[in-house]
Amino acid sequence: MIFDKVKKFDIVFDSPEIDSPPVFSSGDVVSGKVVLELGGESKIESLKLHAEGFAKVHWTESRSAGSSAAYTQNYSDEVEYLNRREALLQADNGELTVLAAGRHEYPFSFQLPEETLVTSFEGKHGSIRYWVKVKLHRPWCTVRKIKKEFTVIEPIDINTPALLAPQAGTKEKNARVWYRNFGQVCVTAKIDRKGYTPGEVIPVFAEFDNATSRSIVPKAYITQTQTFIARGTMKQKRAVVATLSGDPVGPSRRETWHGRAIKIPPVGPSILQCRIIKVEYTLKVCVEVPGTSKLCLELPLVMGTIPLHPFGSRTSSVSSQYSVNLEWLRMAISEQPEPPPDYSSVVTNEEAVQNAANTNNNSSCPEEDLSEDLSGILGRPLMAYVQEFRFRPPPVYCEVDPNPQPCNMRPRCMTC
Repeated sequence: MIFDKVKKFDIVFDSPEIDSPPVFSSGDVVSGKVVLELGGESKIESLKLHAEGFAKVHWTESRSAGSSAAYTQNYSDEVEYLNRREALLQADNGELTVLAAGRHEYPFSFQLPEETLVTSFEGKHGSIRYWVKVKLHRPWCTVRKIKKEFTVIEPIDINTPALLAPQAGTKEKNARVWYRNFGQVCVTAKIDRKGYTPGEVIPVFAEFDNATSRSIVPKAYITQTQTFIARGTMKQKRAVVATLSGDPVGPSRRETWHGRAIKIPPVGPSILQCRIIKVEYTLKVCVEVPGTSKLCLELPLVMGTIPLHPFGSRTSSVSSQYSVNLEWLRMAISEQPEPPPDYSSVVTNEEAVQNAANTNNNSSCPEEDLSEDLSGILGRPLMAYVQEFRFRPPPVYCEVDPNPQPCNMRPRCMTC
């Protein structure tokens, strides 16, 4: 019996979370080490690393060729996304490398392709996988192999004009059973945008117009469609991931949803860049009419990985608020200000005589400099002063004139 001196042979990724598998994107550097622990001195021919990434599909269909004959048709295809080879330990000139007993570590590092990869995926008829495989070659021994997978998630940013655009539609049909017509059903639905991330809530705005003689039941679904393509043939698998039910709508009545919420469960992101595997999402707003088929309105969805920026939804509101501020400025400052009212119209004769006497008694008041330094005012924008004084209260009323006249000016006679 041959004693195997290899006690441990493992791949360890450089990941901050040891228990969870590492996650990468296109252009990231995948690094780690190969741990080799030997129970005694051993001769090694080579230690080779192979990084691979493939999208593969496969399914089988049985077809009938007659009453008793049948044949099976296989469909399969694959797309390569990563293929990198590296020698971690290689003997020179055909000589063997002798390793002492104990622990040996061989670090590795490689960069994923800069071009867009495809998110890892596991489906019924196909998968998208990435892994690192290491082979240990020794003389007179079988090749030892280890393989460890890692996850690739390609970012999908929903903060793009295409994914922020609202989605809406209208659909109608005549409800019929055999030759009898029950009337027409119309569905109109709208959502705020096309791109969402798992965990978000989609507010559904819809209107259900029931012109039939039967009650209808409005519902909304989020569906996932997995599409597998091979040899020009397509295989699909659909699943409902979230459901929203409404109240029945009676005959000749109309029901409106003012933002009914349907929550997105934890699902994988959309896959739209792969040639043979696609993962797509749809919001279906349907009406169930007893005795006939459903009426469904489909609105496309894209499940992203980068959520909506906090300021992304505020862009329009900020711009509209700024325009409102400017409108307020135009309304507050008139083109031709009105002249102030005459002094005699707001002050009685007795008060005017008393004010004139007080002015004559204050003959020793100093001269005031009426010149003002406008350099600081002109150096600041007008909107800053508008905002500074916009929310201040009016000045407190006082009998003392805040702008007294110089002493060398004679008071106006009110009896003239």
